[in-house]
Amino acid sequence: MKTAMRTRLPLYCLLPALFPLFLGCHSAPPPLPLDQLNAQQAHGHVVFEAACGQCHYDRSSDSLHGPPLLGVFKQPYLPSGAPANDERMTVTILQGHGLMPGTPNLDQQDLSDLLAYLHTL
Repeated sequence: MKTAMRTRLPLYCLLPALFPLFLGCHSAPPPLPLDQLNAQQAHGHVVFEAACGQCHYDRSSDSLHGPPLLGVFKQPYLPSGAPANDERMTVTILQGHGLMPGTPNLDQQDLSDLLAYLHTL
C-alpha cells in the first residue's frame, strides 16, 4: 500500500492569500463635502442635479436607474468598461451609452463644470 506523500508549502506561498488580512478593507476616499466645492464644482453639482441626478447617485454607492457615480474618476474604468477620463466621460454625457440618453444640448461651460464636480466624488 502506498502512503500519500504530504508536502508542505513554504510560508511565502501563502502570503498572497493572507496579505489582504493584514491590510484590511481599502475604500476610496469620501467625496469632497459640498460646502468645500469651489464655484466651478458647485455649479457642476447644480448641473448634475438637473441633468444626471434623476438616474445616478453622486454621493452614494447605491444604484438608482443608472450606476452610482461616487468615485467615478478614482477607478481606471467607467461602469461601461471605457477608460475613466474626461474625453470618454464627455462622449458618454453628450451622446449617451446603452440605455442612458445623451445630453447633446449641454453647453461647454456646463459640461466643464459638471466634469469638475465629478472629479470631486
